[in-house]
Amino acid sequence: MRTSSVLPETTPTVFVVDDDEYIREALETAIKVAGWRARSFASAELFLECPPAIGASCLVLDVNMPGLGGLDLQTAIADERADMPIIFITGFGDIPTSVRAMKAGAAEFLTKPFEEPVLLDAIRAALERSEAAVGNRSRLNELRECYAALTSREREVMDGVVSGRMNKQVGGDLGITEITVKKHRGRVMEKMRARSLAELVNISASLGLTPTGRR
Repeated sequence: MRTSSVLPETTPTVFVVDDDEYIREALETAIKVAGWRARSFASAELFLECPPAIGASCLVLDVNMPGLGGLDLQTAIADERADMPIIFITGFGDIPTSVRAMKAGAAEFLTKPFEEPVLLDAIRAALERSEAAVGNRSRLNELRECYAALTSREREVMDGVVSGRMNKQVGGDLGITEITVKKHRGRVMEKMRARSLAELVNISASLGLTPTGRR
C-alpha cells in the first residue's frame, strides 16, 4: 500500500484497488498530479482493513481480481461507505457486468485501456458527488443535535406547528395557553435554526419525523 505525501486534511481522497502494480502506480501518479490524495491497495481485502475517509472520497476499483472481486467489494461496502462513489475499471468489461455495477450505484464504468483525462473527469465528478453527500450528512447530524436539545414540550409544539395547526389549536391539544405556545414556538425556531415555518417543515421531513396532527 502507498500513501500520498502530506496534504491538507480537507483534500479529497481517491482510493485505488487493483491487483496490477503497474496500473496502481500509474493511477497514483495521475491522482497526485491532479492534486488529490491517493491511497492504493493490491486487493479488496486490504482495502477493507482501511478506515473510511473522513471527507470526500471515491474509489477506482478493478472488476476482476483474485479473491474478493470488484462487484463483491461494491456490495460489501454499500452501507458503510455509501458516500463514496465507485468508478469501475476493467480489461474484460461486458454489458451484464457494467449494468450490474451501475444498478448498484457505480458512478462510472471504464474499459481498459482508457485515456487519462477520461478517468480524471470521472474522478472529479465522483468527488463532487461525494462532497455533496458529506455536506448533507454533516447538515443532518447538526439537525439531529438541534432536535435533541429541544425539551419534550418544545417537541410537542413543533409537532403541532409542522402539522399545520394554529397556535390556539396547538394550545388546546396540549392544554396550555396560546401565549405559552408562542413562546415555545419561538424557542423551537431558534434552536432548530429555522427562519420560517416552511423551513421548519422541511427540517422535520429531513429528520424523518412524522407529524401526529393531533386533534
